[in-house]
Amino acid sequence: MSQVDASVELRPKLVGARVKRTEDPRLLSGNGRYVDDMTPKGTLHVALRRSDQPHAMIRAIDLGDVFDVPGVVAVFDATDLEGDLTPAIPTSKMKNYYATPIWPLARGKVRYVGEPVVAVVAESRYAAEDALEHITIDYEPLPFAIRQVDAVAPDAPLLHEEAGTNVIISREFQRGEVDEVFAQAPVTVRARFRMTRKTAVAMETRSYLAEWDRRKRALTLHSSTNIPGIIRDVLSGCLDLPGNRMRVVAPDVGGSFGGKGSLYHEELLVCVLARRLDRPVKFVSDRLEDLTATSQAFDELMDAELAVDEEGRLLGLRADVIGDIGAYSIYPWTGALEPVQVVSFLPGPYRMAAYHGRIRGVLTPKPPTGPYRGVGRPASTFAMERLIDMAARKLGLDPAEMRRRNLVNAEEFPYRTGSGIIWDRSAFQECLQAACDCADYPALLRERDEARNQGRWVGIGFASYAELTGIGSRIAVAPGMPINTGIETAKITIDATGAVTADFGISSHGQGLETTLAQVIADELGCRMEDIEVRHGDSALVPMGTGTYASRSAVLAGGAATKSSHVVKAKVLKAAAHLMKVPVEDLEASQGIVRSRSSNRSLNFKEIAHAVYAQMGRIPHDQREDLVAMESYDPYFGTACSSTHLAMVEIDPETYGVTVKRFVVAEDCGRIINPMIVDGQVQGAVAQGIGAALLEEVVHDDDGQCVTASLADYLVPVASVIPTIGIVHVEAELPGTIGGFRGMGEGGTIGAPAAIANAVSDALSPLGIEIDTLPVTPDRIFRLVEAARAANPTERTTA
Repeated sequence: MSQVDASVELRPKLVGARVKRTEDPRLLSGNGRYVDDMTPKGTLHVALRRSDQPHAMIRAIDLGDVFDVPGVVAVFDATDLEGDLTPAIPTSKMKNYYATPIWPLARGKVRYVGEPVVAVVAESRYAAEDALEHITIDYEPLPFAIRQVDAVAPDAPLLHEEAGTNVIISREFQRGEVDEVFAQAPVTVRARFRMTRKTAVAMETRSYLAEWDRRKRALTLHSSTNIPGIIRDVLSGCLDLPGNRMRVVAPDVGGSFGGKGSLYHEELLVCVLARRLDRPVKFVSDRLEDLTATSQAFDELMDAELAVDEEGRLLGLRADVIGDIGAYSIYPWTGALEPVQVVSFLPGPYRMAAYHGRIRGVLTPKPPTGPYRGVGRPASTFAMERLIDMAARKLGLDPAEMRRRNLVNAEEFPYRTGSGIIWDRSAFQECLQAACDCADYPALLRERDEARNQGRWVGIGFASYAELTGIGSRIAVAPGMPINTGIETAKITIDATGAVTADFGISSHGQGLETTLAQVIADELGCRMEDIEVRHGDSALVPMGTGTYASRSAVLAGGAATKSSHVVKAKVLKAAAHLMKVPVEDLEASQGIVRSRSSNRSLNFKEIAHAVYAQMGRIPHDQREDLVAMESYDPYFGTACSSTHLAMVEIDPETYGVTVKRFVVAEDCGRIINPMIVDGQVQGAVAQGIGAALLEEVVHDDDGQCVTASLADYLVPVASVIPTIGIVHVEAELPGTIGGFRGMGEGGTIGAPAAIANAVSDALSPLGIEIDTLPVTPDRIFRLVEAARAANPTERTTA
């Protein structure tokens, strides 16, 4: 290699570097711009009278003296909006599926506590809230089944009579002769597992502002959403507006965790009202509304059974799952999003010949379930990993060894699971070993055993899982859904000053995408990172973009950015070659400078762009090209991401509280763009997973009322309960996607609940206790311990 070539190779690359987030200076200094920061002149504010009934006919609405409240402008119910829009319908190609229509306000009857019924529009939110007290709604209560085991019954009261059933989704997956395998298996374990309802608790509540431009007859919705392109497209159809007159902008968004990844009643509502009243209309939910009316997740009941041989090798798995999807299918993901993923991902990263999984999605009078970090996989991983540990305990095998014998090996990729998912390639075995090494597993076992000898309740738990990330057009995020979520577009422009603008259809809500995508572009285009502006979260930036969800943005937007960068770079080098009168093959670009390898000549991007755009005649007309490219990327299938989590917990025998003492994550997310951002994603997701395992639970009582409608009752983890998290990055080679990137933003919520459940079960194993419900709260542990002691009165009182 020549000296010049060596210097080129040694130039630092930004992909793989711990670059500080470029978003943080504005966000940490209070200069972020959220929807609630926007109040255009003449803005009206909406407050909603929500249903206090789980299922009831709306007999009458009495407005009373509502217009005597100063500042009230208008009041609307569903009948007032007839003809202003058509409903959003989350259609699906799935068989045995019914799509429930979504309207701004309840029509005819209500189907969950918190459903919006009446909208008051006023000059201030205070006036609108005051006016709600003057409205009386006469309901005729209807029967309902609040729990999925009751709602699934053929004679259960129907939420949507036109569907003819509450079971609006049913699907089965099968491979091999499962019943025969179980009949002959030497060892089987089974349990009914329950993962209770959770909800995303983002710092910023859901917020929407709609502006109608009378002159252009155009509508702009500012929304705290992570799917602006999807929202634009559905609103365009509902409101009969072409896409160039319907724009959705997501400014800074204060977290989503999936909860802001669907269409909501209030988005439809503010758009209709802004056009109707010809004034900006704004709605910002309060925390009560967010906890009772934002989409929820993980309400799954899983009867699962595992068959193994005497050596601990998996023979077969079968499961019957009832998913509680709430009162409506959510747009665009449909009600199938959560429950179908539970069954399709249940076999996990394990080698297994026979599988049968059945799912039924059932309507209940609760808020709809929708996207939530991990979508279905936290529940499936919980069930599968508990079965693995139960089988290991029955066989007297170490849980790590049990997994080692069954995880798919490197030479077996690509591997098709019993549900049909294909794992292209990932470090399943390597992640398990890396987690054991990082934690010093043998020493951890000795520490646990010593603690037990002292009478302490200490346990260790593993969880290994795999997920599909960066899903391409071949596989829908939700089965049969009507939109393509498998393509991403990037438009890259160098202007006359040499500045680089990169437009995307993704929409960051905390992932640091402005930084990571700029790192990719800087390396692939050869410009300086500080010259790049990454723009996102605006449906007008690219012809088609759906947003950020399903661990897709680094894979798809990174791939699109790479393709567009290469096209623009070729144009830059072509122009530079003409200007410097050297062959284009002699040039390379780095840090915004194009250099000749054979001479000391160079030009910077600003000089080249100025020549292209402003200096007439320097480049012949037939050779001149704008320094612009817009390319799309579709990985078609998507790629596997995998991880092993290891947790050590201790249970207080007096309070029954669980403390997470140690936590290690070994994760394969492919080539890492920014290790600092990846570490932050892992830590944040594990914290959320700890909340799901120990604290967070949406509870509806027998009357259909949500009894966890404040942060005094719906408990989320705080910094003091999160241990230091050991993180090991296993960057397995992935040649099948551009850049070798994998998604990883959801992994902590997938692995942590199962690892903690296994650790708590291990701590309580001397009492014969197995954990089958999450969260494993002190109350649940107390009841399990009391039941175990009652069943074995001679058993010693310490575990």
